[in-house]
Amino acid sequence: MNYAYQDGATQSGELLSFEPGLRYLLGVPKELNEAPPVVVCIHGIRRNVQEQFRAFAPLAEQAGWLLLVPLFAADSFPDYQRLGRPGRGGRADLSLLGLIGHLNARFSLPERTIYLFGHSGGAQFVHRFVMVHPRHVARYAISAPGWYTFPDESLAYPCGLAGGAPEGELVRLSDFLRIQGAVFVGSADCHRGPNVRCNPTVDTQQGVHRLERAMRWTRAMNARAREMGLPEPLKLQLLRDGAHNFGGLVRRNRLHEHVWEFLTSSAETDT
Repeated sequence: MNYAYQDGATQSGELLSFEPGLRYLLGVPKELNEAPPVVVCIHGIRRNVQEQFRAFAPLAEQAGWLLLVPLFAADSFPDYQRLGRPGRGGRADLSLLGLIGHLNARFSLPERTIYLFGHSGGAQFVHRFVMVHPRHVARYAISAPGWYTFPDESLAYPCGLAGGAPEGELVRLSDFLRIQGAVFVGSADCHRGPNVRCNPTVDTQQGVHRLERAMRWTRAMNARAREMGLPEPLKLQLLRDGAHNFGGLVRRNRLHEHVWEFLTSSAETDT
Protein backbone atom coordinates (compact mmCIF):
# COMPACT_ATOMS: atom_id res chain seq x y z
CA MET A 1 0.00 0.00 0.00
CA ASN A 2 1.71 3.15 -1.21
CA TYR A 3 1.29 6.66 0.04
CA ALA A 4 2.56 9.73 -1.83
CA TYR A 5 4.58 12.42 -0.14
CA GLN A 6 4.01 16.06 -0.95
CA ASP A 7 7.30 16.15 -2.86
CA GLY A 8 6.14 13.31 -5.14
CA ALA A 9 8.25 10.56 -3.59
CA THR A 10 6.51 7.39 -2.45
CA GLN A 11 7.27 4.77 0.11
CA SER A 12 5.67 1.49 1.10
CA GLY A 13 6.86 0.06 4.37
CA GLU A 14 10.30 1.67 4.24
CA LEU A 15 11.84 2.31 7.65
CA LEU A 16 12.97 5.92 8.04
CA SER A 17 15.37 7.22 10.71
CA PHE A 18 14.60 9.97 13.21
CA GLU A 19 17.16 9.60 16.00
CA PRO A 20 19.46 6.83 17.28
CA GLY A 21 17.28 3.91 18.27
CA LEU A 22 14.08 5.30 16.75
CA ARG A 23 12.97 4.53 13.21
CA TYR A 24 9.47 4.66 11.79
CA LEU A 25 7.08 3.74 9.02
CA LEU A 26 4.99 6.57 7.65
CA GLY A 27 1.90 6.70 5.48
CA VAL A 28 0.93 10.10 4.06
CA PRO A 29 -2.28 10.67 2.06
CA LYS A 30 -1.79 11.57 -1.58
CA GLU A 31 -3.69 14.79 -0.92
CA LEU A 32 -3.07 16.38 2.45
CA ASN A 33 -5.71 18.64 3.90
CA GLU A 34 -4.79 21.41 6.33
CA ALA A 35 -4.72 19.14 9.38
CA PRO A 36 -5.24 15.43 8.67
CA PRO A 37 -5.77 13.30 11.77
CA VAL A 38 -2.77 11.17 12.70
CA VAL A 39 -2.99 7.66 14.09
CA VAL A 40 0.05 6.20 15.82
CA CYS A 41 0.39 2.41 16.18
CA ILE A 42 2.78 1.03 18.79
CA HIS A 43 4.35 -2.43 18.44
CA GLY A 44 4.71 -5.16 21.04
CA ILE A 45 7.97 -6.76 22.10
CA ARG A 46 8.21 -8.65 18.79
CA ARG A 47 8.44 -5.21 17.13
CA ASN A 48 6.20 -6.25 14.24
CA VAL A 49 5.90 -2.78 12.73
CA GLN A 50 5.53 -4.02 9.16
CA GLU A 51 2.56 -6.17 10.17
CA GLN A 52 0.86 -3.23 11.85
CA PHE A 53 1.55 -0.97 8.88
CA ARG A 54 0.05 -3.46 6.44
CA ALA A 55 -3.07 -3.85 8.58
CA PHE A 56 -3.81 -0.15 9.03
CA ALA A 57 -2.41 1.44 5.85
CA PRO A 58 -5.42 0.73 3.57
CA LEU A 59 -7.80 2.13 6.20
CA ALA A 60 -5.69 5.23 6.79
CA GLU A 61 -5.21 5.89 3.11
CA GLN A 62 -8.93 5.62 2.38
CA ALA A 63 -9.76 7.97 5.27
CA GLY A 64 -7.03 10.49 4.41
CA TRP A 65 -5.26 10.06 7.75
CA LEU A 66 -1.54 10.09 8.48
CA LEU A 67 -0.29 6.73 9.72
CA LEU A 68 2.80 6.58 11.94
CA VAL A 69 4.31 3.32 13.20
CA PRO A 70 7.46 3.96 15.26
CA LEU A 71 10.06 1.28 15.94
CA PHE A 72 11.74 1.55 19.35
CA ALA A 73 15.04 -0.36 19.24
CA ALA A 74 15.43 -2.83 22.09
CA ASP A 75 18.90 -1.62 23.06
CA SER A 76 17.92 2.07 23.13
CA PHE A 77 14.43 1.69 24.64
CA PRO A 78 14.46 -1.51 26.73
CA ASP A 79 11.76 -0.10 29.03
CA TYR A 80 9.55 1.49 26.35
CA GLN A 81 6.41 -0.29 27.62
CA ARG A 82 6.75 1.69 30.86
CA LEU A 83 7.85 4.80 28.92
CA GLY A 84 11.47 4.54 30.05
CA ARG A 85 12.22 4.86 33.75
CA PRO A 86 15.50 6.40 35.03
CA GLY A 87 18.47 4.17 34.26
CA ARG A 88 16.48 1.94 31.91
CA GLY A 89 17.05 3.49 28.53
CA GLY A 90 15.54 6.42 26.69
CA ARG A 91 12.18 8.04 27.33
CA ALA A 92 10.11 6.51 24.53
CA ASP A 93 7.20 8.88 25.16
CA LEU A 94 9.34 12.01 24.74
CA SER A 95 10.99 10.60 21.63
CA LEU A 96 7.57 9.94 20.10
CA LEU A 97 6.48 13.51 20.81
CA GLY A 98 9.69 14.75 19.20
CA LEU A 99 9.04 12.61 16.11
CA ILE A 100 5.49 13.92 15.77
CA GLY A 101 6.75 17.50 16.04
CA HIS A 102 9.34 16.77 13.36
CA LEU A 103 6.70 15.41 10.99
CA ASN A 104 4.38 18.37 11.62
CA ALA A 105 7.21 20.71 10.69
CA ARG A 106 8.15 18.64 7.63
CA PHE A 107 4.63 18.77 6.21
CA SER A 108 3.75 22.25 7.55
CA LEU A 109 0.98 20.87 9.75
CA PRO A 110 -0.35 22.39 12.98
CA GLU A 111 0.03 20.71 16.36
CA ARG A 112 -3.04 18.58 17.10
CA THR A 113 -4.08 15.68 19.26
CA ILE A 114 -3.31 12.17 18.05
CA TYR A 115 -5.15 8.85 17.94
CA LEU A 116 -3.26 5.94 19.48
CA PHE A 117 -3.34 2.18 19.17
CA GLY A 118 -1.06 -0.38 20.76
CA HIS A 119 -0.99 -4.17 20.97
CA SER A 120 0.46 -6.18 23.87
CA GLY A 121 3.64 -4.34 24.96
CA GLY A 122 2.54 -1.47 22.74
CA ALA A 123 -0.75 -1.34 24.64
CA GLN A 124 1.25 -0.94 27.84
CA PHE A 125 3.02 2.04 26.28
CA VAL A 126 -0.20 3.59 24.99
CA HIS A 127 -2.23 3.66 28.19
CA ARG A 128 0.76 4.96 30.16
CA PHE A 129 1.46 7.58 27.48
CA VAL A 130 -2.12 8.80 27.80
CA MET A 131 -1.74 8.99 31.59
CA VAL A 132 1.33 11.22 31.30
CA HIS A 133 0.37 13.22 28.19
CA PRO A 134 -3.44 13.41 28.07
CA ARG A 135 -3.47 16.81 26.36
CA HIS A 136 -1.78 15.25 23.31
CA VAL A 137 -4.36 12.48 22.84
CA ALA A 138 -7.81 12.54 21.24
CA ARG A 139 -8.75 8.87 21.70
CA TYR A 140 -6.92 5.59 22.15
CA ALA A 141 -7.45 1.87 21.70
CA ILE A 142 -5.38 -0.92 23.21
CA SER A 143 -5.38 -4.67 22.73
CA ALA A 144 -4.26 -7.28 25.24
CA PRO A 145 -1.47 -5.71 27.31
CA GLY A 146 0.17 -8.10 29.74
CA TRP A 147 -0.49 -5.78 32.67
CA TYR A 148 -1.61 -2.25 33.49
CA THR A 149 -0.99 0.85 35.56
CA PHE A 150 -4.08 1.13 37.78
CA PRO A 151 -5.68 4.44 38.84
CA ASP A 152 -4.46 3.81 42.40
CA GLU A 153 -2.39 6.43 44.23
CA SER A 154 -1.43 3.95 46.98
CA LEU A 155 0.76 1.80 44.70
CA ALA A 156 4.06 2.88 43.17
CA TYR A 157 4.39 3.32 39.41
CA PRO A 158 4.10 1.33 37.20
CA CYS A 159 1.53 -0.75 39.17
CA GLY A 160 -0.13 2.45 40.37
CA LEU A 161 0.42 6.19 40.42
CA ALA A 162 2.18 6.81 43.75
CA GLY A 163 5.33 8.85 43.24
CA GLY A 164 4.28 9.93 39.77
CA ALA A 165 5.10 8.34 36.44
CA PRO A 166 8.64 8.12 34.93
CA GLU A 167 11.03 10.57 36.57
CA GLY A 168 8.35 11.50 39.10
CA GLU A 169 6.07 13.35 36.70
CA LEU A 170 2.72 14.15 38.26
CA VAL A 171 -0.26 12.40 36.69
CA ARG A 172 -3.55 14.30 36.88
CA LEU A 173 -5.97 11.42 37.05
CA SER A 174 -8.98 13.56 36.20
CA ASP A 175 -7.33 14.64 32.91
CA PHE A 176 -6.49 11.06 31.97
CA LEU A 177 -9.98 9.80 32.79
CA ARG A 178 -11.51 12.32 30.41
CA ILE A 179 -9.87 10.60 27.41
CA GLN A 180 -12.13 8.00 25.84
CA GLY A 181 -10.59 4.62 25.10
CA ALA A 182 -11.36 1.06 24.03
CA VAL A 183 -9.86 -2.15 25.39
CA PHE A 184 -9.81 -5.14 23.04
CA VAL A 185 -8.94 -8.64 24.22
CA GLY A 186 -9.49 -12.12 22.86
CA SER A 187 -11.91 -14.26 24.84
CA ALA A 188 -9.36 -17.08 24.63
CA ASP A 189 -6.40 -14.95 25.78
CA CYS A 190 -6.25 -16.82 29.08
CA HIS A 191 -2.78 -18.39 29.01
CA ARG A 192 0.11 -17.37 31.25
CA GLY A 193 2.88 -17.37 28.69
CA PRO A 194 6.47 -16.25 29.33
CA ASN A 195 5.68 -12.68 28.28
CA VAL A 196 2.91 -12.18 30.86
CA ARG A 197 4.27 -10.50 33.99
CA CYS A 198 3.67 -12.93 36.84
CA ASN A 199 4.29 -12.04 40.46
CA PRO A 200 2.11 -12.06 43.58
CA THR A 201 1.56 -8.28 43.57
CA VAL A 202 0.39 -8.09 39.97
CA ASP A 203 -1.60 -11.34 40.14
CA THR A 204 -3.48 -10.21 43.26
CA GLN A 205 -4.21 -6.74 41.91
CA GLN A 206 -4.90 -7.52 38.27
CA GLY A 207 -5.64 -11.25 37.82
CA VAL A 208 -3.70 -14.13 36.34
CA HIS A 209 -4.11 -13.68 32.57
CA ARG A 210 -4.74 -10.96 29.98
CA LEU A 211 -8.50 -11.44 29.75
CA GLU A 212 -9.02 -11.12 33.50
CA ARG A 213 -6.62 -8.18 33.70
CA ALA A 214 -8.41 -6.32 30.91
CA MET A 215 -11.73 -6.76 32.68
CA ARG A 216 -10.39 -5.64 36.07
CA TRP A 217 -8.60 -2.57 34.67
CA THR A 218 -11.64 -1.45 32.70
CA ARG A 219 -13.84 -1.77 35.80
CA ALA A 220 -11.32 0.10 37.95
CA MET A 221 -10.96 2.95 35.47
CA ASN A 222 -14.69 3.38 34.98
CA ALA A 223 -15.31 3.20 38.73
CA ARG A 224 -12.75 5.94 39.44
CA ALA A 225 -14.32 8.11 36.76
CA ARG A 226 -17.76 7.71 38.33
CA GLU A 227 -16.32 8.60 41.74
CA MET A 228 -14.97 11.84 40.23
CA GLY A 229 -18.26 12.67 38.53
CA LEU A 230 -16.94 11.91 35.04
CA PRO A 231 -18.42 9.78 32.26
CA GLU A 232 -17.04 6.25 32.07
CA PRO A 233 -14.03 6.50 29.72
CA LEU A 234 -13.56 2.88 28.64
CA LYS A 235 -15.33 0.31 26.52
CA LEU A 236 -14.29 -3.33 26.79
CA GLN A 237 -14.67 -5.32 23.57
CA LEU A 238 -14.15 -9.08 23.64
CA LEU A 239 -12.95 -10.73 20.44
CA ARG A 240 -14.73 -14.06 20.23
CA ASP A 241 -12.35 -17.02 20.48
CA GLY A 242 -9.45 -14.65 19.87
CA ALA A 243 -6.04 -15.54 21.28
CA HIS A 244 -3.11 -13.14 21.59
CA ASN A 245 -1.21 -12.98 18.30
CA PHE A 246 -1.76 -9.67 16.49
CA GLY A 247 -1.79 -11.24 13.04
CA GLY A 248 -4.29 -13.86 14.13
CA LEU A 249 -6.57 -11.24 15.66
CA VAL A 250 -6.43 -9.27 12.41
CA ARG A 251 -7.17 -12.28 10.19
CA ARG A 252 -9.80 -14.01 12.30
CA ASN A 253 -11.34 -11.20 14.35
CA ARG A 254 -10.76 -8.10 12.17
CA LEU A 255 -9.10 -6.34 15.10
CA HIS A 256 -7.77 -3.53 12.89
CA GLU A 257 -11.24 -2.80 11.52
CA HIS A 258 -12.80 -2.68 15.00
CA VAL A 259 -10.03 -0.37 16.20
CA TRP A 260 -10.39 1.85 13.17
CA GLU A 261 -14.16 2.06 13.55
CA PHE A 262 -13.75 3.15 17.18
CA LEU A 263 -11.10 5.76 16.44
CA THR A 264 -12.75 7.28 13.39
CA SER A 265 -16.25 7.41 14.87
CA SER A 266 -14.70 9.14 17.85
CA ALA A 267 -12.99 11.60 15.54
CA GLU A 268 -16.36 12.56 14.10
CA THR A 269 -17.96 13.11 17.50
CA ASP A 270 -14.97 15.07 18.84
CA THR A 271 -14.93 17.67 16.05
